[in-house]
Amino acid sequence: MREQKKNLRLDINLENALKSAQYRVFGHSVVDVCHYTKKSIKGEKVCYKRKFFGIETHRCMEFSPSGLFCTNRCIHCWRPINFFENLKMSEDVVDDPKEIVENLINLRNQLLTGFGGNEKTIKELYEEAKTPTHFAISLIGEPTLYPKLPEMIKYIKSLKQTKSVFLVTNGQEPEMLMRLEEENALPTQIYLSMNAGRIETFMRVNLPTKKNFWENFDKSLEFLSKTKSRTVIRITLIKGINDSEDEIKEFVKLVEKGNPNFVEVKSYMHVGYSKSRLTEKHMLTIDEIKNWVNKFSEFLPNFKYMDEDKDGRVVVLQNEKRYMDRWIVKPEDSTLYKYNL
Repeated sequence: MREQKKNLRLDINLENALKSAQYRVFGHSVVDVCHYTKKSIKGEKVCYKRKFFGIETHRCMEFSPSGLFCTNRCIHCWRPINFFENLKMSEDVVDDPKEIVENLINLRNQLLTGFGGNEKTIKELYEEAKTPTHFAISLIGEPTLYPKLPEMIKYIKSLKQTKSVFLVTNGQEPEMLMRLEEENALPTQIYLSMNAGRIETFMRVNLPTKKNFWENFDKSLEFLSKTKSRTVIRITLIKGINDSEDEIKEFVKLVEKGNPNFVEVKSYMHVGYSKSRLTEKHMLTIDEIKNWVNKFSEFLPNFKYMDEDKDGRVVVLQNEKRYMDRWIVKPEDSTLYKYNL
């Protein structure tokens, strides 16, 4: 008799904890509806991905195929890193991409159900929200640990409604990034999280579990400099920890190596599980972010100010030598435009 495949899944207690925090879980994958998506359906506010790149906030599906699997333990992470695993996600026990995406879309719609009867809901936006057009592979854990990621991205891109796919990575799995290129499975945009300019700060902020973490990150920067995908380096600043003037020049060296299309510089936000490790004093104001960016960009003449978002405490720079049109979806091509969002 053929042995039945044993699928990987999260511990039932962790699964229940995630569900109580308004996540939804399918096997080892997790989906959520962020507060910006909720606000956009009511016509109140959109996220800075909309402002910077035109992403349809109400139709954004943020999910991860590797919930609670990560090789870093970043001190500013607002996810439950105390429960993270760094076990290898073997291909023979993980769920298939199509099965994950279809189930998570259904679970996301369950989370949206309450908006149907909310008097503040804009019905047109609510109906559109049920069919996501933007897929953000991030949320929780490290998505590049999922061994079928190329197949997953290709499946998402094959969906009729898909307009964009974002992938957020900590840069510890450069081989997976190379596979995406080799297998013609690149997402629309790759975000590389950069929280340190030098190895000592990297160890303090990211608490990596891999011994070759610096080498891995260096390879990911090299990949960014050559890939055909749109690229963003996202720098998260934590006051008093990685925002010093000495660190700026080290950040510059790494950005020069990665040579991304865009650089986002944002403040640490005192939310979620990070509250047990950091305080509100570790957040930077938007003015402090802008001041840091001004000093930073002095060393990077190719990178010019593009935009900012006060609420998100984030500034974005655009690489004029590796120019890429900022708009993935032109604002006027989305229903959000009709409601001045």
